Amino acid sequence: MAAHFDRRLRKAAVTTTVAAVAVAALSASQAPDVTADGTGRQTTSDNVPTSDTPAADSATGNSPYYTDLPPLNSPSPAPTTGTPTSPGSSEAGIPATVLDAYKKAESELRRAKPGCNLPWQLLAAIGKVESGQARGGRVDANGTTIGRIIGPQLDGNGFALIKDTDNGVYDGNSSYDNAVGPMQFIPSTWAWAGRDGNGDGKEDPNNVYDAALAAGHYLCRFDWDLSVQADLNRAILSYNNSQDYLNTVLSWLEHYRKGTHEIPDGTGSLPVGRSDDLNAGASPTPGRTGANPGSRAPSTPSPSKPPASEKPTKPGNPSTKPPTDPAPPTDPAPPTETPAPTPTPTPTDTVHHLENAGTTGLTATAGDTFAKKISTRAETKAGDAVGKVRIRFTVLGDTDATFTGGEKVAAVTTNASGVAVAPALVAGEQTGAFTVRATVVGRTVPGLDYKATVTERVADTLTSTGPKELTCTPGGEFADQVEVKATLKGAVADKVAVTATLIKSDADPAENDKGPYFKDADGKAVRTLTGRQTDAEGLLRLPKLYADDTEGTYILRLTTAGGATLDITLKVAEPAEPTPAPSTDPSTAPSAQPSTEPTA
Repeated sequence: MAAHFDRRLRKAAVTTTVAAVAVAALSASQAPDVTADGTGRQTTSDNVPTSDTPAADSATGNSPYYTDLPPLNSPSPAPTTGTPTSPGSSEAGIPATVLDAYKKAESELRRAKPGCNLPWQLLAAIGKVESGQARGGRVDANGTTIGRIIGPQLDGNGFALIKDTDNGVYDGNSSYDNAVGPMQFIPSTWAWAGRDGNGDGKEDPNNVYDAALAAGHYLCRFDWDLSVQADLNRAILSYNNSQDYLNTVLSWLEHYRKGTHEIPDGTGSLPVGRSDDLNAGASPTPGRTGANPGSRAPSTPSPSKPPASEKPTKPGNPSTKPPTDPAPPTDPAPPTETPAPTPTPTPTDTVHHLENAGTTGLTATAGDTFAKKISTRAETKAGDAVGKVRIRFTVLGDTDATFTGGEKVAAVTTNASGVAVAPALVAGEQTGAFTVRATVVGRTVPGLDYKATVTERVADTLTSTGPKELTCTPGGEFADQVEVKATLKGAVADKVAVTATLIKSDADPAENDKGPYFKDADGKAVRTLTGRQTDAEGLLRLPKLYADDTEGTYILRLTTAGGATLDITLKVAEPAEPTPAPSTDPSTAPSAQPSTEPTA
């Protein structure tokens, strides 16, 4: 802790401007492919542009972050006024539970989105910059922070303006949003990005497992490959849109890639040097614990100069006229208060409601892309279009349908006509109805729901690839198995559900109660099979058929969604008695008998 105190004393001598430039230059010098020009501005070798992510649609709302830097990778330069010191190696360790959360999140993302190539070191770098690894690993056994980590309220006073979106549930602020938790999510982002990382059935931004997994999914929400520097930069900038932030995160990422070590929970260093510290290097409060309205303490007025001591009146003679009472002082005019300028309303502020921009008939077959896209129009109270407003589309309900790219959330900006068109919806294999909800990012207005339906895959033709008539003796089993092929307009129809039923007759399609049957897992007779699907070639082979003791001719009817039907004939009968061959033994031939008829 003495090292922290010494560093804070050194920081106190640095002006805000010099410190900011120094941090930018030093972080740039330690980030791969990042350099700084003579004024401390950063440039990148591949000229990656700054992200256009609005504050309300970033993970953190572009909240303040901590500017601590890892130990220098090169020999320390000579001390220079304003050069921030890098933390020592003891501060580079990662608390055990926090480290475990990062690695588990990486493992899950490797499975869910292997093309993203998310390294756990990136989560560690962001966690370091956002909260100092959950304030030095101050978490309980389940990974939940001991005390909430809450950033300044985003009231537009030096920060972005994001009005309350969670009724204060996460940040305790019902007027404005604050970034929350070890990965500093704003509530409006957590509402769709939140994940349950520790399997307790809750999505808690204050839990390091939940927050780390949510951060991983957030960074991988587009088609970015984080092993590519340009995509990595874009992902980090979408988390917090600042070049200084990008460089600081890249510095820690490079440091952790070179190796780190595990330390006990609660023994990590407290974060210092937050980017919004405007007090000329004064030590910021360690951590962002508790709601912070962002207000500053009023300056203490200088004490007024005491009045000069009145000289005692020299006693006069008795005839001296006593001095007259001084005139009462005139009340000073009350100070004139300059009213705060009324902020110019943004387009988002003028949105009164959302309207359906002509989306109807949202239906698709399982596995297909919906032919129609969802369109939403943002309007004022008078019904005028509002452009340049972010609309968030969220897939809700028990469904595996997603937008193109595999995400259940997409944010789109309205055009000049006030219309935002969501990415194409892709149906999963799960059939049934679900909802897509459109909401305004950064403003609380009623959402607009769209109903969508996923239907079964269909086939219009079923053909037998084997015999169309099978035979069996009573009590035996059929030698052949039924195999069919499904097609749709002549093309292979894969993953089509086929129902097979042993019916009573052509005129009565009810299930038969006698004759051939299938067996279930327990060996019991069943005469209807459901849930069987054709393979990639459109083929389906049914299980073996068995016969009871009832002879006769039976029908196995196969049907699919789309109207395909095929009947297979099943015959159960005793084998016919073989006809004996005529004998060739003359002794057994009938002898000729003499006629007893009288001759004429």
